[in-house]
Amino acid sequence: MEIDSQLLDEIISEYKNFPEVKAIAIGGTTSAKTSDNLSDVDVYVFVSEDISVDKRRAVVEKYSTKFEVGGEYFGAGDEYFVDGLNIQLDVMFWNVNWFSQVVDNVWVKNYPSNGYTTCFLYTLKNFNILFEEKEYLTNLKKKIDTPYPERLKLNIIHRNMMLMYEKPFASYYEQIEKAIKRNDINSINHRISAFLASYFDVIFAKNELLHPGEKRLIKFANENCKILPLDFEKNIVNLLKQPNSETLQILKTMVYNLQDII
Repeated sequence: MEIDSQLLDEIISEYKNFPEVKAIAIGGTTSAKTSDNLSDVDVYVFVSEDISVDKRRAVVEKYSTKFEVGGEYFGAGDEYFVDGLNIQLDVMFWNVNWFSQVVDNVWVKNYPSNGYTTCFLYTLKNFNILFEEKEYLTNLKKKIDTPYPERLKLNIIHRNMMLMYEKPFASYYEQIEKAIKRNDINSINHRISAFLASYFDVIFAKNELLHPGEKRLIKFANENCKILPLDFEKNIVNLLKQPNSETLQILKTMVYNLQDII
């Protein structure tokens, strides 16, 4: 995806002029070189405190006639179609203290999550830094430029295997089993999504890879993971054709095959 860098630089300069802004980076599929014609451009604006929606709108309206400003659905962010670039910008405003703590919690303290444990670190690693004060992002990148912590790997695997199947109560498997008995299709779908989030978290941890997020995971795993469960792609494809009578057996098979590699 070709981008008019001059106009993009102009937009970035608008954000740099805010005193609250401490760093700016482009990330996502753009920096990871996996973008296509359907991809937007992720712009991460790191702030010491919130920038008012009115100030953000003033920037957006200079460059766009189709936009959504102040949509705090997944945190502070603005989405807009840049008329002069023919692309969509997804601008996210992240607090510097919060992001530093996220990195520390995962890479230093080795806290696991319910799926997607290292996603923010993958984003950080793939940032194209456009602006920063006191090498804020550069120093965070250096912090994670070390071997994958063994304790983090084990914590991710333990937590997510428990969630998927091994907990004595309310594992994702058990919840899906009950939802099937109730013919609760929405619940089945919801818990299968959670199951897969943990499933991929375990796989990427086992391979000591940072989790790339929620898009194109099968392709990423096939291309980057040296260790994969038996029938990895086949079972996922079959599972997502569900629900039917094979759903629980496929889930069990996926867990057993995953257990064989950890």
